[in-house]
Amino acid sequence: MKTLINNATLVDGTGAARRRADVLLDGAVIAAVVDAGTLDAGSLTAAETGAERVIDATGLVLSPGFIDMHAHSDLQLLVNRDHYAKLSQGVTTELLGQDGLSYAPVDDATLAGVREKIAGWNDSPAEFDWNWRTVGEYLDRLDTEQDGGRIATNAAYLVPQGTVRAMVMGFAEGDPTPEQQQQMQDIIRAAMEEGAVGMSSGLTYTPGMYAQTEELAGLCRTVGELGGFYAPHHRSYGKGALGAYAEMIGLSRETGCALHLSHATMNFAENKGRAGELLELIDEALDQGVDITLDTYPYLPGATTLSAILPSWASSGGTEATLTRLADPETRARIQEAVEIYGSDGCHGVVAEWDTLEISGVQNPALAGYVGKTVRDIASETKQEPFDVFAQILTEDRLGTGILQHVGHEENVQAIMKHRTHTGGSDGLLVGGKPHPRAWGTFPRYLGHYSRDLGLLSLEEMVHHLTGRPAARLKLHNRGLVREGYAADVVLFDPETVRDEATFENPRQAASGLQYVFVNGTAAIDGGKPTGARAGRALRRSSDGLTREGQQ
Repeated sequence: MKTLINNATLVDGTGAARRRADVLLDGAVIAAVVDAGTLDAGSLTAAETGAERVIDATGLVLSPGFIDMHAHSDLQLLVNRDHYAKLSQGVTTELLGQDGLSYAPVDDATLAGVREKIAGWNDSPAEFDWNWRTVGEYLDRLDTEQDGGRIATNAAYLVPQGTVRAMVMGFAEGDPTPEQQQQMQDIIRAAMEEGAVGMSSGLTYTPGMYAQTEELAGLCRTVGELGGFYAPHHRSYGKGALGAYAEMIGLSRETGCALHLSHATMNFAENKGRAGELLELIDEALDQGVDITLDTYPYLPGATTLSAILPSWASSGGTEATLTRLADPETRARIQEAVEIYGSDGCHGVVAEWDTLEISGVQNPALAGYVGKTVRDIASETKQEPFDVFAQILTEDRLGTGILQHVGHEENVQAIMKHRTHTGGSDGLLVGGKPHPRAWGTFPRYLGHYSRDLGLLSLEEMVHHLTGRPAARLKLHNRGLVREGYAADVVLFDPETVRDEATFENPRQAASGLQYVFVNGTAAIDGGKPTGARAGRALRRSSDGLTREGQQ
């Protein structure tokens, strides 16, 4: 189908000044981009182009579809195929496999452990066909009709280092033997040859956090040799955050592997006002030729699992081993000491502040009344000590509890957002009773609150951060810009009214001002309403290093 979009204000994803333009979509491709209404270029007409549909975009901005550089849609893309949370923001491409834990590559035992471990992120439906084991098979599944149609957005994938480690070494701590190190590198090589664009880590989550720098360096060398990038959730965003960032930058410098810093921020009281120190560290490395980009979400609180607050030694061995430790009085006392006195490494080296930990979702329906309350709130209501509430919820929910962690600083968020390598990522968890509103509001919040209302970046700059720049990091062959011959992933929005409507009280609210979203030339949002169309594709790293749709 040919769709002609006339009289749009084109913001093309390069950062160039906006201009009026007519754009022709021919099937899945942008067929023409011309200046609107000028005698020398001439405006397109339906008769000239053979367009079956014409959209008058007067007053609307036309931009590339937004690229979510930190998405947790790995399972929900397959389970809830409409994916309205992301489409309603104008997201047309997502990067999956984040934080070192996802569902491919796996063997049967690893899949069972990962499903349980990240149920608080993604749910873990029993009535679901987990019919893949390799990265290639997972990407094939995204491209099949098995679950009621194709996926709603395009999706690229990072091979998760924690999952790979679990395949080779289980969920316990310890250093790999040379043979195990080589086995992990071989698995990562195979995953990238099957289409993964890089590798992620979750270095405050088990088992990924047990990897020492030398182990990670070997994995990064493999990723770098294949032209991929490393996207770490590093060891601390709290106490010792700058040292944790420095470790990742050092890995990139040493191995030659490009680096993309996931949800880059400086959280907790220790880091208030210290974003400039992080940016100096990054700029120094960039000036030395180290290839670094980063992503952020435009909110203060973070989101994770309640079990992430535990010290790493208490989480060693998986769910049953952790629950056994919580049930043993002596070991439980050691856990409490780590969490409340010394600062757990799972909690970024910071002592747990119970009034900042809000329950966002539970697996056990009997605990549903806790959703929306902090651990301290629940302790006051039940007349218990906060640590006892913490341990009780972990036990009764089998570590499947999601939380919001209210520890951010606005000055840090804004400073990092303006950086020359910044891209946007929602880090959005789509499940739970009260998920973080970033799952529904990230991209319109960038456009409305931070660009239009605060003027932090011009609209052209902000769109570049959300489209062209992440496309370059992903080495997308033909996405991220409005350009002839590129994939027809485009968004039309009203720059005066676009805004996030999702709140912490009501997080599942679609944004305002998004009128049209085309994924591969098919309207997924039409006149502000979802169409139910699913035109997304799995995007795979090719042998030439570029990222394309289709089998490799």
